[in-house]
Amino acid sequence: MATETFIDQVRTVLQQQTTGCAMEEVVGLCPDLTWNQVFLAIDHLSRQGEVRVTLDAGRAYRIQTYRSAADACPTVSPVHHQIIQQGIS
Repeated sequence: MATETFIDQVRTVLQQQTTGCAMEEVVGLCPDLTWNQVFLAIDHLSRQGEVRVTLDAGRAYRIQTYRSAADACPTVSPVHHQIIQQGIS
């Protein structure tokens, strides 16, 4: 399977979740992918700024997609957020 294919699959699965989910949950939601493929996809998506990876109190990694530009950069002011949404630089 091509790298782009499993990255797209993991991206789609994560976008369908309303809240973040544990790494093992993502693996379970992608039964045709190996653990390594899911990890590589999450690593790629994280480096691209598409997902946030956090470590919870139980020391499990949780993955969550960014829903908007403001989520990706939570310190954005309302004015800058509006500019981002309009696509003006």
